[in-house]
Amino acid sequence: MAKNNRYEIRFSGSGGQGLILAGVIFAEAATIFDKKNAVQSQSYGPEARGGASKSEVIISDETIDFPKASSIDLQLSLTQEACTKYYKDIKPSGTLLVDEDFVKEIPKGTFKVVRLPIIRTASEEIGKAFVANIVALGAIAAITGQVSFEAVEKAVLSRVPKGTEELNKKALMAGYELAKAGTR
Repeated sequence: MAKNNRYEIRFSGSGGQGLILAGVIFAEAATIFDKKNAVQSQSYGPEARGGASKSEVIISDETIDFPKASSIDLQLSLTQEACTKYYKDIKPSGTLLVDEDFVKEIPKGTFKVVRLPIIRTASEEIGKAFVANIVALGAIAAITGQVSFEAVEKAVLSRVPKGTEELNKKALMAGYELAKAGTR
């Protein structure tokens, strides 16, 4: 883990993509199921739906004194606007995870770039584009190793609407497998 065992994740995209929920789920997976310390925060533009939005999660084995993310270890960007707006805080050794269909212009930096078809996977493999946030959670769990897959799965299942559990489990696994295959 990073200095002070602190790991910062930023989920970014456009309002309505479920990234705030994704952040909440990841933080709950860390705290409730993996017994780590985590804080989650969010911000979105005045246009909310459609404008760039972000959700941040800080995970640590120690007390989190400063709950604002400023040195991002991993940033997810599902839209070009969000990538361009928020990438500047990614640490040099960090990772930028982008949706390869929607983020074509990759900003310059020493961070690692991982391109995955997150939204396409949700649409084509799962049949529902709206589970892209859950596909992304699976990918982030695989890439970061900060929270166990089992913890993320439990947190997802505790948050999704009744009757959608199998769909969301399938989306989570699809993202996890996508990242495992794409980062070898």
